[in-house]
Amino acid sequence: MTVAPQPPASALAFTGHIAAQDRVDLSFRIGGRVVAREAGVGAPVRENDVIARLDPANELNDLRAARAALAAAEGHLREAEGRYLRQSQLLARGVISRADFEAAEQGRLSARSQVAAAQARVASAEDIVGFTTLKADAPGVVTRVGAEPGEVVAPGRMIVQLARRDGRDAVFEAPADVVRALHAGDAATVSLAGQPGVTAQGRVREISPQADPVTRTFTVRVGLSDPPPALRLGAAVSVRTGDDGEAAIQIPATALTRRKDKGMEAGVWVVDPAASTVSLRQVEVVAADPAMAQIGKGLAPGDIIVTAGAHVLREGQQVRLGGAETP
Repeated sequence: MTVAPQPPASALAFTGHIAAQDRVDLSFRIGGRVVAREAGVGAPVRENDVIARLDPANELNDLRAARAALAAAEGHLREAEGRYLRQSQLLARGVISRADFEAAEQGRLSARSQVAAAQARVASAEDIVGFTTLKADAPGVVTRVGAEPGEVVAPGRMIVQLARRDGRDAVFEAPADVVRALHAGDAATVSLAGQPGVTAQGRVREISPQADPVTRTFTVRVGLSDPPPALRLGAAVSVRTGDDGEAAIQIPATALTRRKDKGMEAGVWVVDPAASTVSLRQVEVVAADPAMAQIGKGLAPGDIIVTAGAHVLREGQQVRLGGAETP
């Protein structure tokens, strides 16, 4: 095989997609019949844009009744205020008893309380009328709709799902053994599938504490910093996490050989392509497992090494190349 630099083992790559950092289901606080829905899937909306409306006939009738009750209460208050004023003047002249004055005073206080209660009912009725209009609480994009005009909906039923524009996440699934190596705050690079040049930097923002019951994987969300417009909602991306550091050289473990008689702990047979001969070169093994070994010193990109039968070769032996293979 031909030696080539490989990413270090600490770097991890995943495939995921772009999602909104915050998604909210917009719904009415009251039930009723939907008479209009102003935004559909994919529609951009601004803060306070009207999303949908309910038929407000019943709520407007309640508001009119509350305002009429308020007008009646205010009339009773004016009457009670006049009676109190007259009684206070008569009491000063000694024409009426103290008990009659106190009755007028109590009547005025009761009338004031009735006006306050009526005003509260009017304010509540006005709020309920306002609840018949559903507005966006932040700028974003509609990703789902849950009701059409003409439907009768219950309070809290999702009318539209809004992906807010104040943040984007790269979302991917990771197995349990990989999740243990990830931590909140780890740096990540996100690139658009099919266009590796479109990238964004981010950090691991959230790691799901519970595995998916079907796939047994954990959802990881990477918060992006200033993502380019091409990283749109739902776009497939490649997410790379971990410390890339410097490029490392990895070779199959079968390429390593030991020569205790020469005091060589680890060596590799390197092929001279001009003479078709092999020579043993000492290398420094940084890390190894049964399959692969990471080399720190001794090899350079472009070297051709023997990966099978290393234990039967001798110095200067001629070999025939069957084709160089890049890992």
